[in-house]
Amino acid sequence: MIKLKRQSGISFARTGTLKLAYGTVETPFFMPIATKASVKAIDSFDLENLGAEIILSNTYHLMLRPGVEVVKKSGGLHKFMNWRRPILTDSGGFQIFSLAGQRKIKEDGVIFRSHIDGQKFVLTPELALKIQKDFGSDIAMVLDVCSPYPCSREEAEGAASLTTKWAEISRKQKMTKGQKVFAIVQGSVYRDLRKQSARELVDLNFDGYAVGGLAVGEPRAKMMEILDYTVSALPADKPRYLMGVGQPEEIVGAVRRGVDMFDCVLPTRNARHGLLYVFTGARKLSENKFYKTLHITNERFKKDFTPIDKNCSCYSCKNYSRAYLRHLFSAGEPLALRLATIHNVNFYLELMRKIRKEINLGKL
Repeated sequence: MIKLKRQSGISFARTGTLKLAYGTVETPFFMPIATKASVKAIDSFDLENLGAEIILSNTYHLMLRPGVEVVKKSGGLHKFMNWRRPILTDSGGFQIFSLAGQRKIKEDGVIFRSHIDGQKFVLTPELALKIQKDFGSDIAMVLDVCSPYPCSREEAEGAASLTTKWAEISRKQKMTKGQKVFAIVQGSVYRDLRKQSARELVDLNFDGYAVGGLAVGEPRAKMMEILDYTVSALPADKPRYLMGVGQPEEIVGAVRRGVDMFDCVLPTRNARHGLLYVFTGARKLSENKFYKTLHITNERFKKDFTPIDKNCSCYSCKNYSRAYLRHLFSAGEPLALRLATIHNVNFYLELMRKIRKEINLGKL
């Protein structure tokens, strides 16, 4: 259950709190991605200093390496990676979906080969939740079938139907007290399938609901259209999670439609390529161009001794210049990745703080 604090009077945006086993999280929130029990280039100390309240890790990758038993024997995922706050674990459905020719979807689960060594694995709805139970995840995601874009109605209908079937199986699984389980709405771009998927999953009374199968190539306008009619079909007292999204303006657009939770690889991936996010000083997030990006490796930053963002309070901006960061990238120094990642993750977390503030002030 989500405890709502403020509902916007000019959109469906809302703020609230979500109480989890390892702490209470302010919504809406963004989860930095620790796919393999690590947010690339930074550690748990960095994340805590940045104010991250929850992170995301991945069942598929961790079951392959280091393996479920290693994480379990370490005392669970929180202890394994020295993270004392909540963790959401994805079921691995999207990663398996991405394997294409290396997996086979059956009625009772998925047969796939590891992208690491080709070893054969079977993942069922029951096993996906058992693994996440062993990890000690605060929020566990059910195994689902993600439709590609574009896809035929028949393909989307089959994926949504199997997702519901697996959700029914998942609902019967026993989790550790305090662990939450979320279901995932599918249906591709087909309105009736999305609404049917939402209705069937809501009837199963999960702890929260995700919208999956978006940010897979569809136009942004189509994504927002799908959110308009899908989010409204989900219960107001349960958290709503848009998986794998996204660009800052997409997050703002989704929040305005009532979404509470987000994750995306963009802040960390772009940081590793020297693409940094900077707020422009726009008075409201609903305005166009409330942020810009800097390609820090460009020649024009060679003698720019100002911070990445003069208004940013992150460790990187308080201590280093654009010129220094450009030098680190040019020289191939690993420190470049850490400083850039600290800044970009802080940008996304600060974006969520700004979003919550605007909602509470009635401006979003």
